[in-house]
Amino acid sequence: MVFYKRGELMNNKLSEKNNVEKFRVEKELSQRELANLIGVSTETVVSIENGSFIPDIRLALTISTELNKKFGEVFFFNAGCKIF
Repeated sequence: MVFYKRGELMNNKLSEKNNVEKFRVEKELSQRELANLIGVSTETVVSIENGSFIPDIRLALTISTELNKKFGEVFFFNAGCKIF
């Protein structure tokens, strides 16, 4: 479980490194197909995969769900994040 102060942004805690591309390819989805499933543009998926865009918690959870993976398998936290 992760605890945040009220109003603290999740994307300040997620690392730009992730396994979105790895699990998308395993599931045989194109970037466009994943984008359609999660309700974003193909460009957003590309940006998430290359680490230039860090999704908010809702989008990160949606991606994990669509890839049938646990959140922690797909996304990583920065070193300073406290996880309880």
